[in-house]
Parts: sequence; structure tokens; C-alpha cells
Amino acid sequence: MSHHGTDGSGSVDALSVLELLAQQAPPERFADLLDRAREAGRPAAELAHLERAVHLATGVAQSLARRERRGSGLDALADTARDLTHPYDLDGLLRLIVRRARRLLDLDLACITLRDAHGVRVLHSSEGGLTVLDPADCAIALEREGLGGLVHVLGGPAWTEDYLTDDRFPHVPAVDRLVHDEGLRAVLAVPLRIGDTVLGLLYGGDRRARRFADGELGLLAPLADLAAVATEKAGLLDQTRAEVSELEQDSSRARTALTRMRYIGEAHSRIMNLVLSGGDLLGVAKTAGDALDACVLVRDPGGRTLAATGGFPALDEDAVAKASLDAHAGRRPVRASTVRTPTGDADGAAEQTWVAPVIAGSEDLGVLVVSAATPLTGEDERLLELAAQSVAFLLLMQRSTAVAEGPVRDELLDDLLAEPQHAPQQIAQRARRLGIDLRKPHVLVVARPEGGEQGRAVVWASSYAYRMAGLKTVQGGCIVLLLPGVDASAAAKAVSAELAPLLGHPVSVGAAGPGWSPDSVARLSQEAMRCLDAMSALGGAGAAASVEDLGFLGLLLSDDHDVDGFIESAIGPVLDYDAERFTDLTRTLEAYFASGASPTNAAEALHVHPNTVSRRLERIGELLGTEWQKPGQVLEVQLALRLQRTRDVLAHRRAALATDPRAPRGEE
Repeated sequence: MSHHGTDGSGSVDALSVLELLAQQAPPERFADLLDRAREAGRPAAELAHLERAVHLATGVAQSLARRERRGSGLDALADTARDLTHPYDLDGLLRLIVRRARRLLDLDLACITLRDAHGVRVLHSSEGGLTVLDPADCAIALEREGLGGLVHVLGGPAWTEDYLTDDRFPHVPAVDRLVHDEGLRAVLAVPLRIGDTVLGLLYGGDRRARRFADGELGLLAPLADLAAVATEKAGLLDQTRAEVSELEQDSSRARTALTRMRYIGEAHSRIMNLVLSGGDLLGVAKTAGDALDACVLVRDPGGRTLAATGGFPALDEDAVAKASLDAHAGRRPVRASTVRTPTGDADGAAEQTWVAPVIAGSEDLGVLVVSAATPLTGEDERLLELAAQSVAFLLLMQRSTAVAEGPVRDELLDDLLAEPQHAPQQIAQRARRLGIDLRKPHVLVVARPEGGEQGRAVVWASSYAYRMAGLKTVQGGCIVLLLPGVDASAAAKAVSAELAPLLGHPVSVGAAGPGWSPDSVARLSQEAMRCLDAMSALGGAGAAASVEDLGFLGLLLSDDHDVDGFIESAIGPVLDYDAERFTDLTRTLEAYFASGASPTNAAEALHVHPNTVSRRLERIGELLGTEWQKPGQVLEVQLALRLQRTRDVLAHRRAALATDPRAPRGEE
């Protein structure tokens, strides 16, 4: 009966244990079952059987829990593997991995270190930290020292129950500070490995002391392997995206360049059509300026403007001259300088100035100066180069036209120089047919090359005369040019500046003018030749000057003896000053020269203080220039004073005779 009761109680106890096990009751419920049996005074044998049953049931429950956790972990791994198939970028992928690692092992903190393009380990992503993780302080140390170093030694995952007290690996102050600041104790590290290559490390940390079971490491290791593969693919994907983006940019640049090149080709065609259809330099400059969205200036080798479009800013002529030399040396456009132009705002708009050489073979025909409000691209520079070539072609065509028309134009100038001159009406008609208006002011220039062959100079002169809307001929070994204008001196210097560099040896140039009728051409030619001969006699071979530049010598050489013009050029400012202010500067000059250039003696003659004479001489220096007392200018000043005195005496005499015809003709 007792045995039966025992068996009955044992069956009840076993059933109770099985019920708790089926309910997945927590361990406390099993402990309560044992406590109630002891309180009921159950026999020792029954208690022993019950304790044995509870122990076995607890083991089964723990085994089931581990299987459940493992199953959950495998499900999480499967979800992670599925998520990793999505096209994440690298940063997004790493954030996903550390988040899954934390949840998989119920970690407080997780982070990943990876090797960058330079081979340096960098802390890429972290989650769960209480402090800001500094990649510069942590990444390399985590990788090479501490638990990361232990991973490299073991060749697999490593963990520690309490990091700061573990002496199996060397400690690094930066990492120890991080562990301390985060309050971490248990730490594990798993390598992200592909074959034998370790891409980085996956770290996990817990703020309580904890032992990591093999099953937990078995879950984290596959996650790290999946992460390694996905990381490599994400890196390749990022690289592919970067390459695709670069290819798209290259394609866009290529399309832009192709469009620009097509535009440049069309612009060049327009320019060439204009040249071939007989267009002029201004039309070519406008077309090039429209294509470049810039102002264009065409200059000859002497720096004179042949054509210009738009409103040019103030150019830095020194920078333009230097860029011109570089452009001709390299035979390509050169950027000259950046200038500021007023635009209404404080700083102004920066404009780029470019210089392109106009070259035909080895001959310098000038330059194209371009002022652009926006930077020129490489294609724009090519268009500028093509525009310069078109200008060179047009100048050569004009030269050919000038050579073709040369005999007719030479014959006209020969007839203008002849004495006596041919029928004026016939000459005027011939000039009009050639586009020459002899009623407008003109100057005559005579150029004599000092050595070398004359043929090249004659060809140049034909082109130059055609370009300047003038005439050219050759007489007595000299090139004679009749050019529109009023400044003979400037015309002489311009001819010398362009012809001498072309020939490579000196050129003597004399000029006279201006003249206002066909009848004046022969006279101007004689004066220019006298000027040229006078410069040669004075040792001025290779120089350029006009009759006016020679001062009183020019007065002697001139047929019309322009006394008034000479006096005006020598002492005109002094005469005007006296007339406007009723001063005695002219009389002071006469007394100064009469006294042997002595201010003291001049003061006695004028009955004034010597300081007064000194002040007047200073004022004369301001009016005539600082070099007025040098020998050459002093001679002209004295001659002008005598001519002015003589002119005043004659004028006074004519006035006296007009009022009293009986007045003696010999008195002053």
C-alpha cells in the first residue's frame, strides 16, 4: 500500500514537472515545486526523485531555449543575408551590420574597422556608444593592439569577460579610455575575412561581465563573413558607380566639346566665307568677336589699330607687348593680363585679355587682341587661332590685290610727283577710281632702306599703302608713300617701326605735310627728300622724322617757310601766357639771352630784382619743358624770339604806313 502511494505521488510529481516543462515555465516555478514538496514533509526518496526530475526538466528547458535562440539567430542571419543582397552603399551597409550584430548577441555596443585605400585601418561605423568615438584615436589601435592584436594571433574570433583586467594582450591607453568611458567589460572581436584576406574587424561590447558561448560566436562569425563579402561588393559597387559617374561626366564633356567644336567650325566657315567674298578686317573682327563673345582688336606690327569692335577696356600695354612677343615665339594665343572694368559694383568685372599672333610663314603681320568677359576655353583658344589665321589670309589677299593694282597706283603717284603736273581733272578722276580723295589732308613719307635688297620693302610698301588707303611708288632707290593724315611725324615713325623689323636692317624715313590738294604732293615730296638728306648729313641714318621735327632746319627746308608755325612750336606757350596774363616773360627771355644767360644782368636791364627774373625763368621752364636751355632747343628759342621781334616790327611799320603814308620807311 505504501509502495503504491509512493508510486502515485511520484507519478503526480513527474506529471507536474512535465506540465511546467510544457509551459516553458521559468526556473523559479520549478524551485517553487521543490519548496512545496519539502514543506509537505515528503519522504526523502520522493524528494530525491523530484529533484532529479526538476534537474532533468531544467536541462531540457535550457536546451530548448538554446535551440530557440540559435533558431532565432539563424533566422536573423537569413534576414541579414537577404538584406545584404540589396544595393547598399558602403556606409549604409556597415550601419546595417553593426545594428544586426548588436541585436544578434544582445550587445550594448558594436563597431567595425576597415582598411582604407591607403592601407590604414579606419573606424567606419558604430552603434550604441555613449560617447563620441574618435576614429583617429581608436581605429588603428583597435586593429593592431588590444583584442584586435589577439585576433591576428589566434587567426579567429577572440573575446574577454572583463577587458580592463585581462592581461592576455597589450593594452593601449586610447582604447582603455574608450572602454572605461563607455563602461564596457565584456568585449569580443571577429575578423571580416575573405579567404586569407582580413578586410577589417567587427567588435561587440557589453557593460556587464559576460562569457560568450561557442554558439554565440558561431552566430557572429557567419555574420562577419557575410559582412566581408557584402563589404567587398559594396566597395566594388561604389567604385563602379564612381567610374560610371566619371564616364558620364566624360561623355557630357565630350558632347559639350563636340558641340563647341561644331560651333567653332561653323564660326570659322563664316569668317572664311567673309574673307573669300571680299570682306574687310572690320567684318572679320566683328564675326570673330560674336563667336567668342568678346571685343576684338586687330593691330599691325607697329601697334596701330587696323580694326576694332566693341568698347575695349584700358589695356595694360606692357602686358600686351610681352604677350605679343610670347605669342609670336610660340605661334599660339597667349593670355596677356586681367584688367578691371567699371560695371557698377564695387569690385568691377574681371576681363581676360588674350593676344594671338597674325603670322604668314615667318612674316609678322600683327596681332589679334581679344578682351573677353568670361574665361576662354580650349576650343575658344582654337577659334582665336583660326581667326588670326583668317586675318593673316585676308592681309595677304589685300597685299596681292595691292600688288596687282600696283602699276596703276604707282603711275598715279608718279604723275602727282611729276613737274609739271598732268591735267588736274584727269588725276582727280583716276584717284577716285582707286578710292583716293586728294582733297582730304595727306602726308608724304619717303623711306630709304639702309642696305639689303629692295624687293621685299617694295612688296611691303604696296600692301601698306593699300591697307592705309594711300599710294606708293619707288623713285631714286626710295619708297615714296602718300598717306591720309595730318601728322607727318607719326606717319614717319609708323613706317619705320613696321618696315625696319621686317627687313632686319635700318630704314631712314623722312616725311612732310599735311597737304590739302593734288598740287601739294610734289612740294611735300621735295620737302620730305630734303628732310631725309638733312638727317643723313647730320648722321641720323636709320632715324625717322618729319620737317617739323627738325626745328629751324625744317623751317629752312620747307618751301612755304612756315614762320608762324615755327614760332608757335618754339615759344608759343610763352607768347600765349603773356597775352593772357599781361606778363613780361617774352621780354625777360630776350634780356636773359642778351645778357649772356645771366639772371643778374638781365635783372639790371629790366630794372627788376634778380629773384623776379629767377621766378620768371622757372615759369618759362614750366611752359617750355625742363630741357628748354639745352643747346639745340636754346638755338630754336633764340631764333623764334628774333623772328617774333622782326614780325612785330614789320607789323608796326605796316600799321604806321597805313595811318600816315608820309612816315619814313627806314624808321622802326
